[in-house]
Amino acid sequence: MNVFVGNLSRDVSDDELKELFANYGHVRSVKIIRDMFSQESKGFGFVDMPGVAEAQKAINELNTKDLKGKKISVSEARPRNDRRSGGNQRTNTRSSSSGGGGNRRW
Repeated sequence: MNVFVGNLSRDVSDDELKELFANYGHVRSVKIIRDMFSQESKGFGFVDMPGVAEAQKAINELNTKDLKGKKISVSEARPRNDRRSGGNQRTNTRSSSSGGGGNRRW
């Protein structure tokens, strides 16, 4: 199960996050999302745990836990395509609501 971890302190490392989740079971991988150029943490990441029951226990027990001065947000990660579809609908709405000004020049 892929687990989303939000509201991370900028100085939390992948290893620290792995160690925290390893208390609940096997951790396949950890990925803190970082800025492409500065490599500074964006404040969220993902933990992949193969055991669903273990991952669910980690979610239940770690959500709102204090980690380096911040209460982390822990939940089941949503598939990427769910987030993208919302953006497409918004774009379509915007383009169709340009109002009947077909002769406008931009």
